[in-house]
Amino acid sequence: MSDVTIIGLGQMGVRLAELLHGAGKSVTLWNRTEARAASLVAAGATLAASPAEAIAASPVAILILSDDQAVDAALASAGVDGALAGRIIVNLGTNSPAATADFARRIAEAKGSYLDGAIQAAPSQMGEADTPVLLSGPREAYAAAEPLLRILAGNLVFLGEAADAAAYMDLATLSYVYGAYAGFLHGARIAEVTGINPAVYGQLVRAISPSFGAFFEHQGGVVESGDFTISESPMRISIAAVERIASTSGDLGINRELPDLVNGWLRKAADAGLADSELAALIKVLRGGA
Repeated sequence: MSDVTIIGLGQMGVRLAELLHGAGKSVTLWNRTEARAASLVAAGATLAASPAEAIAASPVAILILSDDQAVDAALASAGVDGALAGRIIVNLGTNSPAATADFARRIAEAKGSYLDGAIQAAPSQMGEADTPVLLSGPREAYAAAEPLLRILAGNLVFLGEAADAAAYMDLATLSYVYGAYAGFLHGARIAEVTGINPAVYGQLVRAISPSFGAFFEHQGGVVESGDFTISESPMRISIAAVERIASTSGDLGINRELPDLVNGWLRKAADAGLADSELAALIKVLRGGA
């Protein structure tokens, strides 16, 4: 029996297999296209003939497949139900919360354990002490798989036993990433139409990111506490700032959909009497309570 199985050899799957092999673990592989495994097999990994054979080969199998359909196809393939008993399946691919709950149920019915995961890094960033990976599922399964997972990422975040917790948190963090990126591109438009070097703008964004990360962490704590007394940033300041962004964007003739969206939220908050609260009170508008 090998130490660990990797199912799915895209760029991330290959990187995970390399890290585990480099740490001295025996690795079994399966991929629809066998050629993707050639270099790993040459280095000492074992190639299984089917998903069932791959799962049976190790106490822990890591799935790193592209989507819900790919995971479903692997779990539905011949012999997998019989191979799952006593095995820990760690799904580190991209999956919806609804599909995750279904995978957990099916694997539990087959007497296996399911951990859902979400990698918050690129392949080149794996294996570092600060590489974040979100995980959720049975605590005992997490404890058993943790030594292997720490080879892949030093910053493991266990979110509890709800199977879909990691999938939902992944959506939450991606909401931040894409929202921030939309704001970044809007800023890039302001820069380029006013003659500011967009590369210099990008350098400045990088420089201020750590301090704003700390600010967002504080705001998350405010939301959790429910106490919106001013502590860092009065909402009134942001009401005026976003109005300036929206109006100036109009003056410059650039797309103003993003600042108009946030401006609309802030106006609703002001109308609800929240202007002299901490900025995090804006979440009351998103809750529909303002």
